[in-house]
Amino acid sequence: MVSANQEMVIYCFDTLVSHYNKQQVPPPAFEDGQHPLFVTWKKAVNGGEPRLRGCIGTLEARALINGFKDYALTSALRDRRFPPIQPKELPYLECTVSVLTDYETAQHYLDWEIEKHGIIIEFTDPDYNVRRSATYLPEIAAHEGWTKIETIDSLMRKAGYNGTITESLRKRIHLTRYQSTIYTMHYSEYVAYVKRTRGEAPAIVGAKPNNH
Repeated sequence: MVSANQEMVIYCFDTLVSHYNKQQVPPPAFEDGQHPLFVTWKKAVNGGEPRLRGCIGTLEARALINGFKDYALTSALRDRRFPPIQPKELPYLECTVSVLTDYETAQHYLDWEIEKHGIIIEFTDPDYNVRRSATYLPEIAAHEGWTKIETIDSLMRKAGYNGTITESLRKRIHLTRYQSTIYTMHYSEYVAYVKRTRGEAPAIVGAKPNNH
């Protein structure tokens, strides 16, 4: 089984840095394979709690190398919830890669465990008679301090449902649970890795050097 690892995060940082510098991305140092995956960027300022800056991925299996290359940029630059990440933000970023595994159809909307499972919900919006779906990765509910029901209700809003959330509507949810391995790295650790393995720190064209 493929697990999320340091080299995948390095590749995501390399992809973003190369994008800003309009250069080729250095070749990845991990094996390719087919898995669903996500890339999450967070930004920590003044020692505060890192805040989400972008998170996009795919629930369908993708080739890992192309997948991380695509989603590193998509989540950094095209997450509609946030403005694109600017080069000057790099020193404050941390990147998390998630490799998703063990998809299972749940018996009902509460048939999953906080922290262990990510969840995908699908349901029909009774107001518009359209199918809606959304997902949260396994770490989200625990990080937010939500109960299972609070998680489900938040996910229904994320899916675009604006009506009243009732127990009967929750019971009509089709829920798929999954697990993931994750690896997180801060930009300063990425810089140290690049210095150690390539002999010089990454530089961003037009950005101030990061010396901390």
